[in-house]
Amino acid sequence: MISHRDSNAQRIAALDERAEALKLKRGMGIADARAMHPSIDVVEADAEADRRLLEGLADWCDRYTPLVAIDGEDGLFLDVTGCTHLFGGERAMQDEILTRFFQQGFDVRAGLASTPGAAWAAARFHGDRIVAFGEEEALLAPLPLSALRIAPETRASLESVGLRTAGAVMAAPRAPLARRFGATLLLRLDQALGRIDEAVSPRLPVAPLSVERHLAEPVVLTDDIERLVSRLAVALKTDLERRGEGARALALLLFRVDGAVSRVTVGTSRPLREPTLIRRLFHERLAALEQDIDAGFGFDLVRLSVLSVAAFDMLQGDLTGEMVDDDADIALFADRIRARLGDAAVLKPVVVESHLPERAVTTVPFAEAPQRRMPATGRAAPPMTIYPPERPVRLFRSPEPIEVPATEMPEGPPMNFRWRRALYRVARAEGPERIAAEWWRKLPGEEEAPTRDYYRIEDSEGRRYWLYRQGLYGASQASPRWFMHGVFA
Repeated sequence: MISHRDSNAQRIAALDERAEALKLKRGMGIADARAMHPSIDVVEADAEADRRLLEGLADWCDRYTPLVAIDGEDGLFLDVTGCTHLFGGERAMQDEILTRFFQQGFDVRAGLASTPGAAWAAARFHGDRIVAFGEEEALLAPLPLSALRIAPETRASLESVGLRTAGAVMAAPRAPLARRFGATLLLRLDQALGRIDEAVSPRLPVAPLSVERHLAEPVVLTDDIERLVSRLAVALKTDLERRGEGARALALLLFRVDGAVSRVTVGTSRPLREPTLIRRLFHERLAALEQDIDAGFGFDLVRLSVLSVAAFDMLQGDLTGEMVDDDADIALFADRIRARLGDAAVLKPVVVESHLPERAVTTVPFAEAPQRRMPATGRAAPPMTIYPPERPVRLFRSPEPIEVPATEMPEGPPMNFRWRRALYRVARAEGPERIAAEWWRKLPGEEEAPTRDYYRIEDSEGRRYWLYRQGLYGASQASPRWFMHGVFA
């Protein structure tokens, strides 16, 4: 038996057939059960482990339909509309699901109906039944009130007035029921009968495009999986060309024969639909996850899905028929590195609207960086040529303080300075380049940052530095301070 804590008491949460034969029931206190049968074996429930198991079963059910939702703590909703013919019909599909679950060691019940409420009742109270369209009322009428999925308090109130079955509720006047027991009761009843639509929210977003291959002989080797990826990518390319789109994120689902599912995803920095390039990305990703993917007895179903798409801009060639895209090779290289090492492995500098050196450029993941637009000629538009003041090759993330002798002249560059415990003598200097604070970014009540005067300095040994004086002499009581912000080549 499985126990759980309910209202400061340990109660039976689940039990097997042998425990049921001992007249034990769900909800009974563990103390009472042990008093009746001292030798019973009780295991504490692990809600998190049960949740992971249910999610794993939901992943496995993706082989039948992408619309899989979790129902409470022990159920799944599968929207199989338009999918049953792929498995030989409704009865053949339901029998296959039950058989496969039984082979995996699970004792499950299934019901199939035109409404989620009727299917839920058929599975919970009949175990294996297919309800034809229009037979929902006949199914529910003899069932207890719990078949309507109403709260225990509402169910107890209905039973107190003599309404003990769903048929009794359906035969009673609706207006008094709504006034006394609330609108939820009638809502659940109408949903089960199909008078009101009930949406089933899938746990995962539905992919715009998917292709799959059922295998008579399960595959185990990574090379075989990659060959299947190439074949599936060819089928995807046709659909993507028809839609004028390219894939920005793809997922490879590997369904193992014993029920486990491995999900491998890759992202692209640009819309992609070439099968060879898609295989290269998954080659890198599979190589990185080789130790984490357990093939077991093999995969009998392989599915390639496009998770997100974007418009695919066709390149127009020149008179020789050649199409040049200078950024394509860089994008593919970055995507392969990201597939093997993660999105944070490749960063790209992006210009920010700020004139402060440490804020002027930031790094973002390569896929999130803005792409240059391709004109009709097929070549990237050249950027506008701007010649800013010379900047150091290495800019420190945070300026480092330096010591300047107090005897130095208040204006102009220093003659000597100490940085990292070493003394440097200035041979040449150029500047200043004055950079004021960004006063429009200042928060209310915040002091305005001091003005900076930057100098390009060359010491007696030919090394070049970029340092600045923070603050102006005579502008405040505090003396200006000096900082090292970068070094030149």
